[in-house]
Amino acid sequence: MYRTSRQTGDFARAPPRPWNAETRFDALRCGVPPVKDMQNQTLQTPPNASEPENQETSRRGRRLTDSAHRFRAPLITAGAIVAVGALVGTGYAVQSGADAKAKSVAATQALSLAAERDSVQNRAVDHSAVLDVRAAKQAEDTLSVANSAIAAAKGKADASALATTVAALDSYELLSPRKVFELVDTTEAQTGQVQKAVAEADRVAAEAAAKAAAEAEAAAKAEAEAAAREAEEASAGESSSGGGFVAPSAPSNPSEAQAIARDMIASRYGWGDDQFGCLVALWDRESGWNVYASNPSGAYGIPQALPGSKMSTAGADWETNAATQISWGLGYIVGRYGDACGAYNTALSQGWY
Repeated sequence: MYRTSRQTGDFARAPPRPWNAETRFDALRCGVPPVKDMQNQTLQTPPNASEPENQETSRRGRRLTDSAHRFRAPLITAGAIVAVGALVGTGYAVQSGADAKAKSVAATQALSLAAERDSVQNRAVDHSAVLDVRAAKQAEDTLSVANSAIAAAKGKADASALATTVAALDSYELLSPRKVFELVDTTEAQTGQVQKAVAEADRVAAEAAAKAAAEAEAAAKAEAEAAAREAEEASAGESSSGGGFVAPSAPSNPSEAQAIARDMIASRYGWGDDQFGCLVALWDRESGWNVYASNPSGAYGIPQALPGSKMSTAGADWETNAATQISWGLGYIVGRYGDACGAYNTALSQGWY
């Protein structure tokens, strides 16, 4: 081996390497017999060897050592090349495996995406079918409730707007789900309004019916009480007529109303002054012969009819006409007590007739 001097550029022989285990191994690999470094040890020469031979042997040993060094470098380089090649081959194999795996993953992903796309399309189709079914079900349910509300509203509430919307919703099979849902919402809102109106009408009707029933009950009770009083008065009149009852005398100067009564009892019933006297005394107690006399109990007029509207059977002017009131009062007295003195006797005994 040679090296170049950086200072001079001359070629110079490299100094011999020391003899050790490494140089011995290199020499054996090259097939060179082991030669010891002349700098460290003296070569053993036979006793009969000459000096020139020793020098020649020394030069031969150095040449062999240099040869070993020259052979060592290519071997090391070749080994390095083989190692690098092995690494490159391994890397190529690893890279090829990674590429194959990546291609497999990509293919799997592509298949998954395709399956997912098909699934999404199928779901879209199914969703459309579900919307149709849902729209039809809601339309049918809403129509059923709305038609019932329309039937209940007859004579109670205005359901014309609801009827128009129901007519449109009735063709739900020809409409899109979105339009059906819009009509369903409108129909439900209008149905609620109609139902509220019907409920209010029913409430008012129930209150009116309850009021009418209460009034009828009160009237029936008043009639029953009046009938009981009349029966008692009749009984009292009968009992008093058998005794020493003295009828009051008739007035010598009757009022206009009293004169009407006197003429009426004479022409209708043939009564004389005795009955006229009892009649004058009776209605003096009740009203003072005042056409407009009224009582907190509801009694009204000269005869104090209870209620005053009873006298309407004698004439429509019962509130202001003395003759109408007298005519009704005489009919009542005759029907309940037989005559004016019987009615007057009852009034004296119980305070009313």
